[in-house]
Amino acid sequence: MYWIAYCYLTKWKAGDRVCVVVGPRIDLAEDFIARFKRLFARNFPGIYAELSKQGSTYAILNLVKVEAFPSHHVDAMRGLDKVKFILADEADYFPPFQQKEVRSVIEGYIGKPNSDPTVVLVSTPNAPNGLFQQIELEPNSLYYKFFLDYHYGLEGPHPIYSEEQIEKAKLSPDFPREFEGQYLGLIGNVISPTAIDCCLELGEEMDKTTPIDDWSIQTQYVMGIDAGYGSSNTAIMVSRFVNGKVQLIYAKEFTRPNFSDIIDTVWDLKDRCPDGGLQNIIIDASNSELYTALCTEFKQNPSPKYLADKQAWCKKVNTPLESHLFVIPVPFSIRGREMLSHLKWIVEEQDEDNKAMFALDNRFNQVVTALRTAQATEGLLSKEDTAFDDTLDSLRLNLSFYRRSV
Repeated sequence: MYWIAYCYLTKWKAGDRVCVVVGPRIDLAEDFIARFKRLFARNFPGIYAELSKQGSTYAILNLVKVEAFPSHHVDAMRGLDKVKFILADEADYFPPFQQKEVRSVIEGYIGKPNSDPTVVLVSTPNAPNGLFQQIELEPNSLYYKFFLDYHYGLEGPHPIYSEEQIEKAKLSPDFPREFEGQYLGLIGNVISPTAIDCCLELGEEMDKTTPIDDWSIQTQYVMGIDAGYGSSNTAIMVSRFVNGKVQLIYAKEFTRPNFSDIIDTVWDLKDRCPDGGLQNIIIDASNSELYTALCTEFKQNPSPKYLADKQAWCKKVNTPLESHLFVIPVPFSIRGREMLSHLKWIVEEQDEDNKAMFALDNRFNQVVTALRTAQATEGLLSKEDTAFDDTLDSLRLNLSFYRRSV
């Protein structure tokens, strides 16, 4: 903001424009401009008095205009002339569809003869696969990438942080995102961060005696598959039941894989399990193509009538469908809330020694992030607010196999 003010007075000429994009609320645009105007209040009261008479979303001085736009009205930025500087503030927190539109509008000015602006995108990192991580991973990017973690705030004769402040901040689960530049998303409202840490502790402990790379252990293995559509990814989980604990041993998310590759992966994972070890493959019921293919692969009758008859019989005699079918379709539309609640129970449950019941290896960082960011409204998972939601759906399917003992 100070740099904009400096160029405002010394560099830019009459008719030049500065565009600032803030979050999707008009009051954020008004707040930015109000703070910008206040920069002049102490040392330039005459300038401040003139700026105060102007509109709430813009400031004009020396015929140079600084204007702020909410991210949901960025279309109003199109078609302007002499745009010399563009700033997008906290852009990683714009909704995903607005991130795409903002980037499209901003980069549309690059190379235009009367504009060709300097473009600055600045933000605390938000969720994985968002605007900033996409730019960070681009090999031939338009942008120079500059990363500032908390260490920079401890440097120089007048640091903005103290060591004591940083040590206090480290107690927050948000510390890696706020101070270390990690894409972790916002802390969700479904799973307790303390419970996730307990699961990671158990995972580290179990890996010494039952390492996740050892698939020869004779016990029950379960696979969960959330097959994606369109822009969604496909996620596969494998867990097993060892010494009274559920241990996750495989977790991977695939970006738009070929259908045949998914079938090959399923076979590979099944073959890695001990003979007869894989009890069930649990999938999203909405993917009828995958259900039919897996039934064909594993010699299960794929007809809807056969499935309906089995479901009715199991309900009548009060027995789990998993005991009578190998490939199990589960409808999220009916059981979504139940599975989210069940996942919460397994992750947060502790035994009499106050140890977790679910062992999570820290190598499965996407699973950890999905659990930490899981956000729900009225019991339904908010996919827009949850990082790696496909991974979380696969985990929900997988853990639905394990039931409370009576």
